[in-house]
Parts: sequence; structure tokens; C-alpha cells
Amino acid sequence: MRNILILIISFIFLSCNDDVLPKPKAYLSLEYPKKEYKNLEFLRPYTFNVLKKAIVIDDKNNWLKVTYPKLKASIDITYRPIEDNLKELLIEAEKMVFKHTVKAEQIIPRDFVNSKKRVFGSLYEITGNAASQIQFHITDSTNNFIKGSLYFYAKPNYDSILPAVAYIKEDILHLIETLEWKK
Repeated sequence: MRNILILIISFIFLSCNDDVLPKPKAYLSLEYPKKEYKNLEFLRPYTFNVLKKAIVIDDKNNWLKVTYPKLKASIDITYRPIEDNLKELLIEAEKMVFKHTVKAEQIIPRDFVNSKKRVFGSLYEITGNAASQIQFHITDSTNNFIKGSLYFYAKPNYDSILPAVAYIKEDILHLIETLEWKK
């Protein structure tokens, strides 16, 4: 009887071995609507395509806010005419980008040049829990300057908003590629 009891106790202790296995890396399986674009409906010194499902809010001084209500996000677009102050506008735009270095893990720049359309600019991807995940500026280098920032209306948690950032980044790239200056 004693041997059976020892055998049962040792079986219990040996069978309760919980191997800890790491979870595999994965992304959420989120589905976003198919993208369809339309021309900007407001009279501005510029025009570009925006997502049909986004809401574009008119603001003073030729500024815009492109909102994504379901994602709780917006692209804030500011316009400034160039009045012999291009250098100052570029410095100001870059200061806004590097203001996020405190929370950013990495800032990835990407330049854009379309000489035919006179569209020159930079896009900055800001990884980490910064207030803005994408900042960009675009100019024709003589008359017009646009600065844009992507914001989410939630506490920044980069891992959680990463799929939405990627979705809206496509729209920002499309905006830059379709931007045209009016004369």
C-alpha cells in the first residue's frame, strides 16, 4: 500500500509540469473598407484626393482637418503662403517633428520630389508612443507650403494603433502623390 501511495504522489508531482511557451508574434486581423478617393471639394491654392469615407472639415486660412471618425483619428493640414520665409517654415515643420523625440523610439524620414508638378516634401514616420505618428510637409518652394500631422484621439499606444497608422499612411501618401498647386 505504501508503494502505491508513493507512486501516486510522485505521479501527481511529475505530471503537473507546466511548460511555458511564448506566444507567437501576430497582428490583429482588422478589416478596413476598400479605399475609394475623391477630389478635395474646397477651393484652396492646392488640390488633392481624399478618402471618400473621411470627413473633411473646412477651417480658416486654407487649413483643413481630414477626420476618420471610426478610427478616432485626423490629419491636420495647415497651409501657409511663402513670403521669403521658406527656410523658417521648413525649420518650424522639422521642430514639430523632433518635438516628439522624447516619446519616439525612431523617426524615419522619407523625401518626395516631383519636379513636373513642383511638389517637394518630406514625410516622417514616428514610431513609439508619441502624440503624432506621421508628420509631413510639402511645398512648391516658391509660393505654397503645407504641413500635416496625424493624430489619434486616444492615449498613444503604438502597438494598438499600428494597423490604423498603416491604413491612414496610405491615404497620406496618396494625398502627396495627387497634390497639385493651383495657379
